[in-house]
Amino acid sequence: MSESITIRPAIEPDVPLILGFIRDLATYEHLEHEVVATEATLREALFGPRPYAEVAFACLGGRPVGFALFFHNFSTFLGRPGIYLEDLFVRPEARGRGVGRRLLSWLAATAMSRNCGRLEWAVLNWNEPSIRFYRSLGAVPMNEWTTYRVTGPALSSLAAG
Repeated sequence: MSESITIRPAIEPDVPLILGFIRDLATYEHLEHEVVATEATLREALFGPRPYAEVAFACLGGRPVGFALFFHNFSTFLGRPGIYLEDLFVRPEARGRGVGRRLLSWLAATAMSRNCGRLEWAVLNWNEPSIRFYRSLGAVPMNEWTTYRVTGPALSSLAAG
């Protein structure tokens, strides 16, 4: 008999676990050198006076094996909020058991219950296994859009005017 997959929201004592998942994801994406998040910064951002994002865990037999970090965005064209999935990661030993699908299904249901008009995310172009998985769910790439980012000195310079 297979273990059931349950989803639960993160709570403040989960901060070390959240950071562990972030580091695991960064390693998978070959971006571990970019992780500067700490337990303190995550605690403030996720559970401080103004939470900026939320985290949900997928559990097998009560043990967290996957996580999703997400936040609200807004569509001016729809005139409604949306959910942006920043990170989704399932530990290798739990892959192929429906964990990622269950997390995305939970996120879709959360989006609908919050009257969101869409659920969206980005995927690295080289990540073919994830791309195939997302397409199997009916997700479509937004090829006509290019994401731009301003960080570090460029962000400081832009802020200074």
